[in-house]
Amino acid sequence: MIKAHHRWMCFADHRPAMNISLRLFMAVFGGYGLALLCGAALASGLSFALAFDAVTFAVMIAFIVQLVAVIWVIAAATLVRAALGLIIPAAIFGAWLVAPQLVS
Repeated sequence: MIKAHHRWMCFADHRPAMNISLRLFMAVFGGYGLALLCGAALASGLSFALAFDAVTFAVMIAFIVQLVAVIWVIAAATLVRAALGLIIPAAIFGAWLVAPQLVS
C-alpha cells in the first residue's frame, strides 16, 4: 500500500540535482508561459476606454503572475504539486482566452 505522502512524489524528488534543475526549468519557462497566457487573456478580456490601458494593465499583472509562479515552483513540496500549480492556472487562462471565440 502506498503511503499518503508518497502519492504525489516524483522520480526526481529523491535526486537533489535533478529536482533543482527541473524546478529551475519549470520556474523560468513555466512562469513565462503562464505570464504570457495571463497577459493575453487579460488584454483581450478587459474593457477599458483605450485598448492601450488594457494592455498596460495586463502586462503589469502578468509580471506579478510570473513572480508568484516562480515562488510557487520553488516553494512547492513536490515536483508534481509544482507542475500542477502551473498547469491548472494555465488551463484557466487558456480557456478564458479561447472562450469568446467558441461562443461566437
